[in-house]
Amino acid sequence: MPYFDMASSAPLHPVARQALLAALDEGWADPSRLYREGRRARLLLNASREAAAEAVGCRPDELVFTPSGTRAVYDGIAGALAGRRRAGRRLVVSAVEHSSVLHTAAAHEADGGTVTEVPVDRTGRVAPDAYAAALRDAPDGVALACLQSANHEVGTLQPVAETAEECAAAGVPLLVDAAQSLGWGPVEGNWSLLTASAHKWGGPAGVGLLAVRKGVRFRTVPPTDERESGRSPGFENLPAIVAAAASLRAVRAEAAAEAERLRGLVDRVRARVPELVPDVEVVGDPERRLPHLVTFSCLYVDGEALLHELDRAEFSVSSGSSCTSSTLTPSHVLRAMEVLSEGNVRVSLPRGTAEAEVERFLEVLPGVVAQVRERLGAPKPAEAAVAPDPVPEPEVALVVDSLGKRCPIPVIELAKVIGQVPVGGVVVVLSDDEAARLDIPAWCEMRGQTYEGERTADRGVAYRVRRRA
Repeated sequence: MPYFDMASSAPLHPVARQALLAALDEGWADPSRLYREGRRARLLLNASREAAAEAVGCRPDELVFTPSGTRAVYDGIAGALAGRRRAGRRLVVSAVEHSSVLHTAAAHEADGGTVTEVPVDRTGRVAPDAYAAALRDAPDGVALACLQSANHEVGTLQPVAETAEECAAAGVPLLVDAAQSLGWGPVEGNWSLLTASAHKWGGPAGVGLLAVRKGVRFRTVPPTDERESGRSPGFENLPAIVAAAASLRAVRAEAAAEAERLRGLVDRVRARVPELVPDVEVVGDPERRLPHLVTFSCLYVDGEALLHELDRAEFSVSSGSSCTSSTLTPSHVLRAMEVLSEGNVRVSLPRGTAEAEVERFLEVLPGVVAQVRERLGAPKPAEAAVAPDPVPEPEVALVVDSLGKRCPIPVIELAKVIGQVPVGGVVVVLSDDEAARLDIPAWCEMRGQTYEGERTADRGVAYRVRRRA
């Protein structure tokens, strides 16, 4: 069964498996003890730290291992904020950061701090000058800025090196969440702190990395102990750490060749999906992106049903759609990008993915999407395409009550009735579904209609659409 969700968690790399089994026999003792078994464990820990630091691009004494990538983010942000409390209490983040960063930002706000979110464009990319403006225009002192190296949902690479320059000029440290990119290569630029997670590159779950470069003011938030320079308390999971470092070195050795091969397969998906499936929006930067990841959204599709049908066809994919069982709101990434969220599919290919598996996915996808659309009563492409009237008629308003109906039903009902008003006429969609705020404007752009905004109604929100085609 093809597994196309590496962005969530990569399959265990063979080198990780070998290293883990060996370390279970050799690295079970306490590395802080002076007897023979402890010294052997300490040697394994030191060698793993050196290997990981080499891959990160920092000194071994700047890097500690944490119980997870999320824990590394929490500890990294908290430690930098605590260390620079005198500089200010403002935290600057991008609107598309991983939820671990945004959760930490929310906790910082609840504790009396302030947070600035830097917006992104429709590809999910921030502009370095936007970070510079956020630092320059902050009404109070900025303690820390955070920026992911690559987006976890759409694959867009962020301008880390340029942003680090802006942060350095402002005297503000930059923390980089490198969870999605570290297996493909080092993070360029003069960053100050870096976090990552081993299970994203094929290491075992339960190992994170936190690098804090010398000269960065950092104070570990209590409670602490003597392990990992006092920055990550608790007994080290040494076998998992050994496996994580060994697999990181292994995937880096394979990265260049595998990235070129997978980029070709992803390019094929990006080009073929809009040809094979009507009313699809491929999202994310088409060039500056991770080599293995592609995301697209399908109009008139229930995201949960789509994922279930693809699973039945033996494809494991992920989604940022609001129409899934795990959430009633669209992904914050898609929301920040202001792109279509319904029927969202993220395909992230693991190393070794065969060309035949991608071809079979492209063969299966059109039928699966058509099946879900038919089940929901979505308009067929021929029905949705309405020729413009030769002469505009006076304004006619048609109200569609979609209150209580979830994505993608409000957009389906809009598509069904738009042809009932003349060119120049207006359809008002009433909806209390958060996804409608993204999906109705996106539908208008895809179908050549005019979105005229929203207003609060007695219940929910009224979205105004003017027929132009």
